[in-house]
Amino acid sequence: MVPPAPAVRTRFVWSEALLGYDFGPTHPMNPIRLDLTFRLARDLGVLDAPGVEVVGAEPADDEVLVTAHDADYVAAVRRASTTGEPDLDRGLGTDDDPVFPGMHEASARIVDGSVRAADALCAGEIEHAVNIAGGMHHAMADRASGFCVYNDAVVAIRRALDRGAERVAYVDVDAHHGDGVEKAFWDDPRVLTISIHESGHTLFPGTGHPTDVGGPHARGTVVNVALPAHTSDVPWLRAVTTLVGPLLRAFRPDLVVSQHGCDAHGLDPLTNLAVSIDTQRAAAELVHDLAHEVAGGRWLALGGGGYAVAQVVPRVWTHLLAIAAHVPVPRDAPVPEPWREHAAAVFGFPLPERMGDGGAVAARPWAEGYDPADDVDRVVLATRRAVFPWHGLDELYD
Repeated sequence: MVPPAPAVRTRFVWSEALLGYDFGPTHPMNPIRLDLTFRLARDLGVLDAPGVEVVGAEPADDEVLVTAHDADYVAAVRRASTTGEPDLDRGLGTDDDPVFPGMHEASARIVDGSVRAADALCAGEIEHAVNIAGGMHHAMADRASGFCVYNDAVVAIRRALDRGAERVAYVDVDAHHGDGVEKAFWDDPRVLTISIHESGHTLFPGTGHPTDVGGPHARGTVVNVALPAHTSDVPWLRAVTTLVGPLLRAFRPDLVVSQHGCDAHGLDPLTNLAVSIDTQRAAAELVHDLAHEVAGGRWLALGGGGYAVAQVVPRVWTHLLAIAAHVPVPRDAPVPEPWREHAAAVFGFPLPERMGDGGAVAARPWAEGYDPADDVDRVVLATRRAVFPWHGLDELYD
């Protein structure tokens, strides 16, 4: 798949209509995080960078949604969206996924943003695309789960395969296991799913173990790095770099799809990791560079979790947008005063003054040696031993 050079290099999916995905004022996934991100990106000039376009999205139709979901489930979401009645058997009306008016349309709009981005990438119209409203990686074929109603990542990957991609790599750095995407492609050798997450022993959804490596026709294409609680910058980035790089180089995907939930940050109220903005920015740079190295630059970046909605999410995702636009924002750049004033007026507390936390941006290379006394090194080695041989890689040295 070698499309012509794109006239527009980077597409951002954004309109205020995407704020309609709203579970209510007390729910952790507050859509204000999207508004604050794009305000910050605008104030830093990222939205006006050369070769960038900003496009909206419309609700995807049922023909698109059923590429990832059962028709009965889509009908149930429509029904609950209209009547307001829960359907607990399908995960609708739970504390995680409360029913709200217009839920179907809001959820389907997120899908449209991601699937149209996949279309444009496969057609060679663009090089990179970012849909930070997307990344709904927990939604299953037949039920909502973990704040996710429709799984836009699954729809986008299936669209790319339908459009001629022979292999797609999915990289998920959300603190929660990307279980919905993994399950959809469990036995599909065309899709490599990599999830770097907090261990299911301490965090929802309780899955994603190193020995989970895929179905009988796709051994080694499911990769799980289940990190212990309280993992911080340097070991987290060591896990990302020592797994994602070798695997993507071996798999050689036609398209890289990544999910950048930023709930691994130490301020996030729902998780137990301690990964700074700077380190998450470094992971986004790594994925971007690998997309150029192995996939001709074709990269679809999605949002995901992130519940420190003022202090963390806007900065992490603005860095992601800026990297995709090829105008990276320095980690020590000041946060624009107009943005800080606006956010402080909304939340009632001071906001950060710099775009970074002063965290780590480099990790100790795996080639420098494995430390059997290090909890994270043991997890990384377990994952490498489980999957590297399926890709012709040496778990101790590659």
